[in-house]
Amino acid sequence: MSSSPARARKAVIPAAGLGTRFLPATKAVPKEMIPVVDKPAIQYVVEEASRAGLADVLMVTGRNKGALEDHFDRAYELEDTLEGQPSKKDLLERVRAATDLATVHFVRQQDPRGLGHAVLCAADHVGGEPFAVLLGDDLIDERDPVLPRMIEVQQRYGGCVICLLEVPREQIRLYGAAATAPTGEADVVRVTGMVEKPEPAEAPSNLAMIGRYVLAAELFDVIRSTPPGRGGEIQLTDAIEAYGKSAGPVHGVVFRGRRYDTGDKGDYLRSVVQLAADRPDLGPDFLAWLQEWLPDRLAGGDEEPVRP
Repeated sequence: MSSSPARARKAVIPAAGLGTRFLPATKAVPKEMIPVVDKPAIQYVVEEASRAGLADVLMVTGRNKGALEDHFDRAYELEDTLEGQPSKKDLLERVRAATDLATVHFVRQQDPRGLGHAVLCAADHVGGEPFAVLLGDDLIDERDPVLPRMIEVQQRYGGCVICLLEVPREQIRLYGAAATAPTGEADVVRVTGMVEKPEPAEAPSNLAMIGRYVLAAELFDVIRSTPPGRGGEIQLTDAIEAYGKSAGPVHGVVFRGRRYDTGDKGDYLRSVVQLAADRPDLGPDFLAWLQEWLPDRLAGGDEEPVRP
């Protein structure tokens, strides 16, 4: 009796970027550690991987990223202090939660040679099984999980699976766009080509590639032979497209849930507001304040609303 295809069990999170769009905040603090409400952005990503059953996480980091290791390590002195204060039991649980999410490993990308090269740094850790890649600029709402579906599609079809999001045609120039063919499943398409940041008139579709992938281990060999592309870097999308032409299928899962883009300052601020407004412990008071503040602000005023 033949065994079922291997299921992805490991997640790779590239986290070696300099975060220049958030300078000067990222001069001393890794961009992945910038808080989104009250948790660093990277914790949302690890939580998503953990919920999808990916309990083995490898972060590909660079210089000055020690704060990432500290965050997912035990903080014994802090925990002892909180443990001695019954009124801070909730804080203690939140501190410990980050450590208990997954087994987190770290490897350093010594040369900044692009996302494809960062993924290649995970080859020894991943081995010969399919694996997931999660980029930290895209946060997926836990109420709308997409990774479990991508893992299931990859296990069934093999090859590589990318996450696709329908965007307004005029915005496709901000993303990689996928050319696709139907599969008979409403949320699954076969990817026949990829174009990086095309002009709207030249885009093959309005399906944008966002930062979630479930990849075959054979992709590592393709990355090794992929020449530098856009920006002189080894691009992951170039490798996936080459894989689809020579090694195996590439499919896309069309995501229609809530996603928060923290890639630039404006999108980051919008993400913080959206997530805070949805929090049961913060949302009611925060929304009440917004309702007071916004009308006056939109009318041109600049006075702070009086709070009781």
